[in-house]
Amino acid sequence: MRTLETLSGGEWVTTGEWIDVHDPADLRAPVARVPALSAADVTRAYDHAERGFTTWRRTSPFERARIMTDAARLLRERVARIAEDLAGEMGKTRAEATGETVKAADFLEYYAGVARQGYGTLVHDARPDTRTSHQREPLGIVLAVTPWNDPLITPARKLAPCLAAGNAALLKPATDTPQAALHLARALHDAGLPPGVLNVVTGRGAQISEALLSDPRLVALTFTGSNEVGEDLRARLAGRNVRFQGELGGKNATVVLADADLTAAARAVAVAGFAQAGQRCTATSRVVVERPVYEEFTRLLLAETAALRIGPGLAEGTTMGPLVSARQRDGVLRAVERAVEQGATVLAGGDRPADEALGHGCYVDPTVLGDVSDEVDIWHEEVFGPVLALRAVDSFEEAVRVVNDSDFGLAAAVFTRDLGAAHRFAEEAECGQIAVNTTTSGWDVHHPFGGFRDSGSPFKEQGEEALRFYTRVKTVAVHFGA
Repeated sequence: MRTLETLSGGEWVTTGEWIDVHDPADLRAPVARVPALSAADVTRAYDHAERGFTTWRRTSPFERARIMTDAARLLRERVARIAEDLAGEMGKTRAEATGETVKAADFLEYYAGVARQGYGTLVHDARPDTRTSHQREPLGIVLAVTPWNDPLITPARKLAPCLAAGNAALLKPATDTPQAALHLARALHDAGLPPGVLNVVTGRGAQISEALLSDPRLVALTFTGSNEVGEDLRARLAGRNVRFQGELGGKNATVVLADADLTAAARAVAVAGFAQAGQRCTATSRVVVERPVYEEFTRLLLAETAALRIGPGLAEGTTMGPLVSARQRDGVLRAVERAVEQGATVLAGGDRPADEALGHGCYVDPTVLGDVSDEVDIWHEEVFGPVLALRAVDSFEEAVRVVNDSDFGLAAAVFTRDLGAAHRFAEEAECGQIAVNTTTSGWDVHHPFGGFRDSGSPFKEQGEEALRFYTRVKTVAVHFGA
């Protein structure tokens, strides 16, 4: 078992308390341990961040860009080790973990370029001999609370624009998956990030959340995770001048129209539903199929499902790894069981694998449910596991209505050969991310990303839109006449 340190004030530190990290492929022994920081440690991290912000906001944007570019290079050089640790703590396949590491480097490189760009513009002024402009400037200390499902790419998605804009940050990674975040911090530290600009708070939320949220130096909180936690954070910040950005839940739907390429649609839906064991905010979980092709599409989807190979993420040939924890596994299985009690039919999966070699891991067979109606809870509630729920509809209009009949509004997709139907769907589906004949949008770092309604907050992530959250606007008028 590896013992890891965390970054605070430019130093790698430990404490007397520890958190064990387990491999969800085999829970019998921990693979690593990280420091369990205390409330006093959190306050010291804010002290460090306060000093770091003073330095970083005055650091040349070209120097910021150099540090972030060098950090991206280090991530790429260390990709094999990082991917192994990421897969070992979260359960992703090696290919998924490798892709996540490369994408984290992409975020740093993209925002290194953004850091070099202009930060304001001239605007007309009605007064003579007056030159007026507005400019963006950093906020201060930002708290980033990140999830276990994308433990490297989500911190990179948040920290890259945060740092490019000149802010300091506290990063609170998920307790289940802290190693990936520490790899990101190590790369930034080794690239020359000044002390205190980034501080990683590893610890148990119940013990340190008050210290994280109540510090008066906190100016913005960016969070990715469940609606339950997100709404609690929003409520706890209410009444204070603290910005909140939330990327929350989803109950994403894919529509398959009768004119679609059914083979391509089935292949794409299987990837969208079962990649990363369904533990992605943009994962497809509802599949809406026009009735004339429902049976044929279901047959093709079941064939794609049967071809998946479940096993440890680092094992050769694995195409779907375990869920992140026993808690997550058991929650998914309870949701499937309740769906069956409410009338759904199990067409594939629905249980733990029979293979005894997988008995010590957090595995769930890829599951396809049929006969899922409005009355079945799983049609509306986020499961965050490898479960697809199928439903037949009689028209395009009914399909759109079913897609929009949700508290969430993150992602939706349609498969069709009809260009008119594609454009109508993009206009009428009430989601922040729309895809046509593919699984999801928002994968590239320059694509604005985020959902509507209960799926998030008004602030988008990624692309130049992300800078709206991490900066404030100042208007300056200069009169130069006599």
